[in-house]
Amino acid sequence: MASSPDVPSTGNTPENPGSDTSSDTPDAPGATSGGERRGRVRARRAAVMAVPATLVAAGLAVLTAQGALGVQFAISGMPFTVTATELNGTGFEQFGGLDNMAEGSPNAGDSGGQVLIVTSAIKHATLTKLCQSVDLGGTNLLITAGSGSEKVSATDLTTDSTELSGDAAFNNIEIGNDASTLTKAGVKGPIGVFSQQADTVRIANLRQTNYATTAGVFKLPGLKLRFSDSGC
Repeated sequence: MASSPDVPSTGNTPENPGSDTSSDTPDAPGATSGGERRGRVRARRAAVMAVPATLVAAGLAVLTAQGALGVQFAISGMPFTVTATELNGTGFEQFGGLDNMAEGSPNAGDSGGQVLIVTSAIKHATLTKLCQSVDLGGTNLLITAGSGSEKVSATDLTTDSTELSGDAAFNNIEIGNDASTLTKAGVKGPIGVFSQQADTVRIANLRQTNYATTAGVFKLPGLKLRFSDSGC
């Protein structure tokens, strides 16, 4: 959930070339857009399908790659935004990789169903004023938590990101490791892949564009889920 010590370089992580797959076809003057109607229906349908999955994720115990679920699940291909005023973590690792969409996903575009991402793994993390939003086309599914005295907390947290920004600080950082040799967070990446790790990480004003998140335990005090005209 963190970037390299040079935060701007993480912001330059290549984005998914096919993530923007919308196509706007002009309508004849005075005609009602059938595409627009279909878009609204698809957005509502997507919103309905998204709610149960989000409620499960908010159930305070999300199984992961280090538990019962595999990290290599097929991603939807819909990016979501995560922000927090502050993240603090112990046991940090970061390396590059690819996420794959389900075969035939309508979100694949010309990407071939793959997204180039940076995986960040944190053994123990706390987040203040967490916000997560998914743009469903005309509306946003918005989740907030940790705005009170108790912070959001997670163990064995991993995020797959295409963009990250914030003010970062690391303790005892190692840069240039082979991803298959990482030891700080209990996650190992592919052999031959560039990576880094540190004992601790702190990021103020965190903002991420993510395609996947997993955690061994995810506690969200003061959870609120709703639809909103605006995202995080």
